[in-house]
Amino acid sequence: MSTRATATAPSPLPVFIRLKLTLLRNGLRQSTGRAVAFAFSALAGLLLAAVVVLGLVALRGNPYAGVLAVILTGLLTLGWAVMPLFFPTGDETLDPTRLVMLPLRPRPLIGALLAASLVGVGPLVTLALATAAVIAVADGALSALVGVLAVVLVVLVCVTLARAIATASTRLLTSRRGRDLAVLGGLFVAFGAQGINLAAQRLGRPDGLAFLEPLGEVLRWVPPASALSAVDDTAHGAYGRAAAGLALTVLALALLLWWWQRTLTTLLTSPDASTLQAVEKDSARRPVGAERGLARLLPGGRTGTVMLRTLRYAWRDPKSKMSWAMSLGFGLLMPVVYSTQGNRSVYIALWAAGMLGMQMFNQFGQDTSAFWMVAQTVATARDAYTELKARALAVALVAVPYTTLVGVLAAALIGPWSAFPEVYGLSLALLGALMATGAMASALAPYSIPSEGNKNVAAGQGSLVWSSFLAGVLASGALVSPLLGLTIWLHVADLHALLWILLPVGALYGLGVAALGLRVAAPRVVSRLPEILAAVSKG
Repeated sequence: MSTRATATAPSPLPVFIRLKLTLLRNGLRQSTGRAVAFAFSALAGLLLAAVVVLGLVALRGNPYAGVLAVILTGLLTLGWAVMPLFFPTGDETLDPTRLVMLPLRPRPLIGALLAASLVGVGPLVTLALATAAVIAVADGALSALVGVLAVVLVVLVCVTLARAIATASTRLLTSRRGRDLAVLGGLFVAFGAQGINLAAQRLGRPDGLAFLEPLGEVLRWVPPASALSAVDDTAHGAYGRAAAGLALTVLALALLLWWWQRTLTTLLTSPDASTLQAVEKDSARRPVGAERGLARLLPGGRTGTVMLRTLRYAWRDPKSKMSWAMSLGFGLLMPVVYSTQGNRSVYIALWAAGMLGMQMFNQFGQDTSAFWMVAQTVATARDAYTELKARALAVALVAVPYTTLVGVLAAALIGPWSAFPEVYGLSLALLGALMATGAMASALAPYSIPSEGNKNVAAGQGSLVWSSFLAGVLASGALVSPLLGLTIWLHVADLHALLWILLPVGALYGLGVAALGLRVAAPRVVSRLPEILAAVSKG
């Protein structure tokens, strides 16, 4: 009779916890600067958490304590969600592809990774903030008991969410597009800081806390904030709402674990799409020279080719993408900021046209030293005009719809609707003027954009950039002044019924000014090809 020996595989959980601690210790030993940076960031995070904890505890008994606790939990969850996208190298254990060769099953692997994720300053801060939020809203033994469960659920949902997003986007974050996303992290932080600034200004008013109630009513049903709202509901005797809030958070945790396990299994068992076989398969499937998607709608010849190249630069080049993202973001953010601060004028929609029109400046700088290939194809002023016109059309392809959108939103939110034709006409005229001056600046004052590093201009060209920018802004203002004078005259003369003519006049004027500017700049591009190539090749 033979006996079958059964051996139970040891749990990887303690191994992964030791691995996390070892990686943290070895990372701090690499350099003194890294250790100081870690200590400073950890101390700053703990001090900020301590201030928030004291504030929440002090709010105990305040009628708005529950709203603030729910909103804080929502912001905390958002931070955990975006952290793996903008800081993918902050934790080496976030990359599960390092574990492909190990004989690990997905379920025990998830448990080990989750336990390792609970080791660190971030989970400790989350635990402290969630506990303080519970203390602020709990009232009674049953509410405190629900609060203990809510704290555990909040921490688990936050950590699991970060891990699931990191796993689902691992290959993206290790690719070129992932590095581009990291570049945009600074823009995200800037917008977030501006939003916090606006919220702080609003909270400083006598009725500041009251405006948070609508947001709190929405977030109280969004996990894991719904677990915090369950504590408040239990304290007020609303046991049905409390049970629903806890059930939503438990369901969200289960779905996140299921999604994490599914993406982890797919990641560890499927081939990388960047391998040679995948590239060859994709190349065989796609005909040579065939364009996909919206690229097929572009015009033929040199115009369509240059437009496609410009749009691809804007999408693929990290610094071009950053510039476009800042223009799009601030073009919409500035009207919101000004209107929130009390400057409620529909004319702030002109920010969108101004920010996007600036994309026409230094068109050849984005080519860097590869501009020599463009220079080889420019022999006449007609060639240069076609090149500039195609680049301007690529900018207009994004700028015109976006300017229209911002104008409509400004008229709808700020009003009155009757001001939309004049504002939109002025926006199109300003966009055309910036196209014209941008073409001239690209020909007369080009500068290099280094491909490496954080600088957006080569050494020694800073004064050239600012002088070109200032001259372009002043020249654009002068070009728009006739239409601006017409607008002022119609208002002063009380001819408000004729203000609608500013829309067609502004569109035609902007189109004419842009075409004239491209015509004037084209011969200068031809005559200055060597100088342009030398200027954009520096750095």
